[in-house]
Amino acid sequence: MSRIRYEMILISAFIIILMTFAGCSEETITAEPFVDHTGETGTVTDIDGNVYTTIGIGGQIWMAENLKVTRYRNGDEIPEVQDYLAWYALTTPGRCSYNNDPANSVTFGQMYNWQAVTDTRKIAPDGWHMPTDDEWDELINWVGGPDSAGVKLKETGFVHWAAPNEGASNESGFTALPGGWRINMGNFYDLTTRGYWWTISNDYLPSSMATAYGMYNDSVKVEDLAIIRNFGLYARCVKD
Repeated sequence: MSRIRYEMILISAFIIILMTFAGCSEETITAEPFVDHTGETGTVTDIDGNVYTTIGIGGQIWMAENLKVTRYRNGDEIPEVQDYLAWYALTTPGRCSYNNDPANSVTFGQMYNWQAVTDTRKIAPDGWHMPTDDEWDELINWVGGPDSAGVKLKETGFVHWAAPNEGASNESGFTALPGGWRINMGNFYDLTTRGYWWTISNDYLPSSMATAYGMYNDSVKVEDLAIIRNFGLYARCVKD
């Protein structure tokens, strides 16, 4: 067999092998078919027995209420921290009610620092998880994009939102509420005018910060924000 013919056979065999592996690779990365869950409703129960309404929005299923849980999935307590200086000093998980008034948690949910929502013991009910910024972005884009998503995400009326509650239709059923926030110094602000929700993401941010999303009574925008990790914000979970 000539050298040229031998080399051609080797090259042909190599091409066949590459084509075979390429075919296998295509099979392994086939995406799951998109399922539109829009309008699907249900419930989910956390370890404390709190029952939450759920809502399908596009390809996702979200809680339609803020998380109220006080324990992790394994039963461990999430420490409640009321003292202002103690909150400021936190480097471990903590939670509270707005103005340290438990009645506010009934309506708006518990407030958590970022350490609480990212703890490996898992704050979300079984079968659910805390969202990434990509998952929040998917939600926002489904309902119109960041410049107008608040229209379809915010609860309507003025029972909880202060006027003007700009543009709110809650067409999605997400029912975003204005629970305010607790800053790192321990003070509480903006009940009825602003709502803020954690993600588990902190890509490209300083180690002291993480990504959250905000909605406002005087705007239809939904903003992605870099927030100091020991702020107290709210949590919405999304289904696995």
